[in-house]
Order: sequence, then structure tokens, then C-alpha cells
Amino acid sequence: MAGFIGKERHAVDEKGRLMIPVRFRRKFGESALSGIDCELTGRHEVLYIMKAPDRSLELYEPFIWKEMRKTISDLSDFNPDERLLKTLMYESLETVELDRQGRIALSKEFLEHAGITKDVVLIGADTKMIIWEPERLRALLDESASRLAVLAGRYF
Repeated sequence: MAGFIGKERHAVDEKGRLMIPVRFRRKFGESALSGIDCELTGRHEVLYIMKAPDRSLELYEPFIWKEMRKTISDLSDFNPDERLLKTLMYESLETVELDRQGRIALSKEFLEHAGITKDVVLIGADTKMIIWEPERLRALLDESASRLAVLAGRYF
């Protein structure tokens, strides 16, 4: 399906707009061609963006979010933990439109959450794109480098 792979550096412009790399934008069409509905408003694709607990931002295509939405919707409003999870998830979520130039507008709230002032690193993580402030990402990688072998051994 999506298959976002790779890492690129970009900058947010003075209006808070972020250019989505062309190689990632090309993948958007693949989901539509495979028979999966893409949400469109006019001629612009709607994407879902979420504030992640690690202070990054995650960007999802509609067909991926549709599956996550179903899982969240199945949570009970009568179970306090499940209701809290729903609230926390939806409080952290917005939709953004991809404009004709391939940009999305990031709200001030989302920019502040991720500590983004200018530069970003976009990481293609198969079914989503992860948006990081470069220094936060570098710090995470530096402090986690020694854990790679242990984590890989546990899960692969």
C-alpha cells in the first residue's frame, strides 16, 4: 500500500507550510489506484496529522487512518481507560489539506508540540510519515543507538 521509505530534510515556511517530498507524494496516487478511497476536498487530498507522545508528528493517508479510526471507535465510552484513550487520541489529531504545490499547513499548536521553528526531518515509516525537529531526532538517535541490537533481537 503506502510504502513511504526514506528520510528527507525540508523547511517550514513563514506561514507554517511544509512541503511533502515528491517521492512521498507519488505514493498517494498508488493508494487511489489500488481501489482504496482517498478523501478529497475539491482537488486536494486530506491527510491526518497527529501529535505523537515522543514530541514528533505523524502524518497518515485517509485509508490508513480509516483502519485506526475503526479501532478507536470500537473502544467503549463506558470504560474509563478506553474513553480516556479516545479523548487523548482525538485531542491530538487534525486534518490538513495537501495544496497544489504539495504543501500542508501546520498549526501553531502542532509546530510547538514538535518544537519546530524552521527545519524538519521527514521519515518515511511505511504506512505513515514521521515529522521531527532535527535536533530532537538527533538526540533520540544518539541516546537510543545502543538499544538497536537489543530491540532488533527481540522483534526480528
